[in-house]
Amino acid sequence: MLLVLACKNESKSNIEFVDVESTELKNDTSSLKGTWELTGFYNYKDNIVVDSFEMNPEFRQLKMYTDTKVMWCKHRPADSSEWFGYGTYNYEDDRLIEILDFGSAVMDEVIAEKKEFTFELTLSPNKFQQIEMDEDGNRIYSENYVRVE
Repeated sequence: MLLVLACKNESKSNIEFVDVESTELKNDTSSLKGTWELTGFYNYKDNIVVDSFEMNPEFRQLKMYTDTKVMWCKHRPADSSEWFGYGTYNYEDDRLIEILDFGSAVMDEVIAEKKEFTFELTLSPNKFQQIEMDEDGNRIYSENYVRVE
């Protein structure tokens, strides 16, 4: 009997109180804030999707957004190079702008040439697409993400 009471008291002491305001922020699905996983790609021709690709199960890419920061990473088991980037972002209406500060060795080479990346953004509560545009504003391809947290 003493063991049962001890277990009950232990579980009561481990109760975690959650701030209501924090919970409301976590449930804000109208923003990019959160963690997202890449699910596939669309290729465009004349601004129309002409092909789509799902992710290889062995390849993963995640993006994490806070209020002002973005970080993304790729996992490719067959590739020994590291792939990640970190910086700031801003989005308004249908535009997402990421400005990378640093990244993996491979990304640092890209960042040396180009730090700012602008995409067309299509955002819904649990999905988003970042669409790469050419210099004339035509869609080239998109990365398609789903919210994981």
